[in-house]
Amino acid sequence: MTVQQDIERQLEQQFAPLFLEVANESHQHSVPANSETHFKVVLVSERFDGQRKVARHQQVYAALAPQLEGPVHALALHLYTAGEWRERQQVAPESPECRGGSKAAQG
Repeated sequence: MTVQQDIERQLEQQFAPLFLEVANESHQHSVPANSETHFKVVLVSERFDGQRKVARHQQVYAALAPQLEGPVHALALHLYTAGEWRERQQVAPESPECRGGSKAAQG
């Protein structure tokens, strides 16, 4: 199972999502080819109803604690209720370009 599949499985089990998209964005960063270190998650769940954004993030971080302790270096979270997702016309923000660089290049 890939890291991405593991993240998807864990989020599906914990949040019963109305919509879930997990994108491996590692290729946009200074990491070796085929890395699974940088992910973008768009998650819509009724579980987020009545919760502030900080509480939503805390729940996702807790659900993905094993991945965050291991292979995952960065996790961009876009977490919505069904109503918020409709208001956004079912579109999540685009990820910014990587502003980091290779540690070797910093030299």
